[in-house]
Amino acid sequence: MTTSTTHFFFAGEALRHTVAAIDLAITEDGPDLTSNAVFAPSHQLAAQIIAKEDSLVCGLAYIPYIMDRVIACDPQPQGWDDYTVDTPYADGAHVTAGTTVVRLRASARRLLKAERIILNFMTHLSGIANLTARYVDALSGTGIRLLDTRKTLPGLRYPEKYAVVIGGGLNHRRNLQEMLMLKDNHIDLAGSITAAVQRLRDTYSPCPPVEVECRTPDDVREAVACNVDRIMLDNMDADGLAAALPLIPDHIETEASGGVTLETIRVLAQASSRRLDFISVGRLTHSAPSADFSMRISE
Repeated sequence: MTTSTTHFFFAGEALRHTVAAIDLAITEDGPDLTSNAVFAPSHQLAAQIIAKEDSLVCGLAYIPYIMDRVIACDPQPQGWDDYTVDTPYADGAHVTAGTTVVRLRASARRLLKAERIILNFMTHLSGIANLTARYVDALSGTGIRLLDTRKTLPGLRYPEKYAVVIGGGLNHRRNLQEMLMLKDNHIDLAGSITAAVQRLRDTYSPCPPVEVECRTPDDVREAVACNVDRIMLDNMDADGLAAALPLIPDHIETEASGGVTLETIRVLAQASSRRLDFISVGRLTHSAPSADFSMRISE
């Protein structure tokens, strides 16, 4: 992970989408009638967020954005709109149970309004980072890079893909423009891989990179003849990969995808002497269990 890699998520389109997701979370909660009744506008609180299990930390970088939006989305004056966020750790740090990962101070009303949103981001994203790290470890020594997919929650595409990067993985395509992927529906309707690839190249100039989903060795041969940028070997077991990979020249990238688990990824990685370039795993984002963090409030 590099600073330039992660900076993408906190600028431009990625940040706009993330702020929109934060605003939606604030709107979903509505006014915090309980805190507004219990605490005066001038009441301040301090809080700590503590890891309740050994975990990678992810989501700390979003806390200032959440606090800023909580203030901006509430037009009522609260008496004290300043806040402080102290993070002794950075996203990507591995902490043990009981570790304080962030200290906050803000008005009681603001802090309690932000509490669940902050924790929802942190527990979900840290869980994705944890699962990603386990898959990366399973590929250790193979030289194969782990990719995520677009199987992300609506509105949380960029935070979830950020968590994958924090866990040591790479992003596949973050939207439908970065790479053109011909899947079975496209190919079946176009009539063939060759026809579908030609339509892309006739439509776009310059044409973005093209990836083709291949289900059989014959599909692979046709995609190779089209000289595409990447071939995805879809739902192939180790024997299928062993038959397909030697058909692909080195200058065309290769990716295995479909139903990959922690139990099978190493077997797939070692299926052929013609090494895969990537293995993509949807469950990094759609099935990661949440990590356990909690916020403790004190005067």
